[in-house]
Amino acid sequence: MAAAEEEGGRRRGRVAVVVLGDIGRSPRMQYHALSLARQADLDVDIVANGGSDPHMAVKSNPLIHLHEMKSVRLEGISKISGALALILKAAIQFVILVWFLCFKIPRPDFFFVQNPPSVPTLAAVKLCSWLRKSEFIIDWHNFGFSLLGLSLGRGHIIVKIYLWFEKFFGRMANGSFCVTKAMQHELAQNWGINATVLYDQPPEFFHPTSLKEKHELFTRLENDICNPQEIRDCISEQRGRDSGSSNQLHNTLFTAQSGDGFFMKSNRPALVVSSTSWTPDENFGILLEAAVMYDRRVAKSLNEDDSIDEEKLWIDINNGKQYCYPRLLFIITGKGPERRKYEEQIKKLKLRRVAFRTMWLSAEDYPLLLGSADLGVSLHTSSSGLDLPMKVVDMFGCGLPVCAFSFSCIEELVKVGKNGLLFSSPSELADEFLMLFKGFPEKCDALKSLRDGALATSYSGRWSTEWETHALPLINQVISRKHQ
Repeated sequence: MAAAEEEGGRRRGRVAVVVLGDIGRSPRMQYHALSLARQADLDVDIVANGGSDPHMAVKSNPLIHLHEMKSVRLEGISKISGALALILKAAIQFVILVWFLCFKIPRPDFFFVQNPPSVPTLAAVKLCSWLRKSEFIIDWHNFGFSLLGLSLGRGHIIVKIYLWFEKFFGRMANGSFCVTKAMQHELAQNWGINATVLYDQPPEFFHPTSLKEKHELFTRLENDICNPQEIRDCISEQRGRDSGSSNQLHNTLFTAQSGDGFFMKSNRPALVVSSTSWTPDENFGILLEAAVMYDRRVAKSLNEDDSIDEEKLWIDINNGKQYCYPRLLFIITGKGPERRKYEEQIKKLKLRRVAFRTMWLSAEDYPLLLGSADLGVSLHTSSSGLDLPMKVVDMFGCGLPVCAFSFSCIEELVKVGKNGLLFSSPSELADEFLMLFKGFPEKCDALKSLRDGALATSYSGRWSTEWETHALPLINQVISRKHQ
């Protein structure tokens, strides 16, 4: 299938997966690499920036070879001239890419490149594919010009040049994939590019988490959750008062161990998870406002005034007192440029029943966290309006229902009332929290219904099946054309 004749013998076919970014934060390209190795039986060279470790399945696969480029940072020049810094950075990245793709890796049958970023990636890959007589395929995750337009504005001359560049080199590819039908239509109608829709689907390591796995995860995360630096809230206060317990090794904030068995605590907080790259296309101010509204509306429903003693409230919760609305613990995972800004905003919030934690998890622990949570939140708004948040796919893979920000094609993924809800404002999101978590953990039927729907979604499709059906035929076609 993927084999080619060479010097009278047979060799395995080869592909170079190109990511001008942190491969550990590029899950879709990691899944492509795994499928290219496992299902297409190809040797895979991943050329990408370092930073975060990819999943263990990628690192341990003998057919996958990682080649790490160094990230280009020009902070000093960017302070003088942002435009000059962009041009210099693109030029340096172009040289680095060409060096790696032409000289540092074996000649591939084809290049498989992530877009965006488009500049200088598409030009560098096109040049290398010509020099090495290889084909190249683009996997369209979004549009680079629309992401750049978030900071510069769609009418900026640099954005217009970027759009021309992206279209020009995008048309030169020997094949294309994209993530939604809406994007497929846009590429066909306005770009002259025929792309195959390859929906994101969760791989097999995204699945519901067992009680034992939850207990072990929360034990590992105990300090990050319950003893954060410079934070005092309804979560840190509770565990601080628990620290002298002789059973602490057998209990976490959420779980307890009895003999060889495990169970969820009845007075645990509801766990809400969101992941982000902390970029402008995700406005986390919406989530912060919704959290404040939830906190205030719960206090109002319980007739609590501003003079309430928070210490006493937290002691009562710690001692097992339950209310019709639970505490909410938001765990926000990810790395990115706006993380520090939002962390500073969180510190200034005065909340009684809501706590926030920001952290980075390993590729192995992240699916376990999703499978341990009660609700997922997506604030992805899409710069183009044509891509879908992969985090939601991962959440569904773990049977986690989702509240997602509403935009043009989100309903290709989130089925309202079945596996999730949509919102357009902080007030709507706060209302959804109140509706879903009333009576938590036992008497919240709406949340349980959405969880059932998310579980059904998780069983309906997996990455390997989707890839074999929609991606493998194009891969085989490109390889066979290469060796004609």
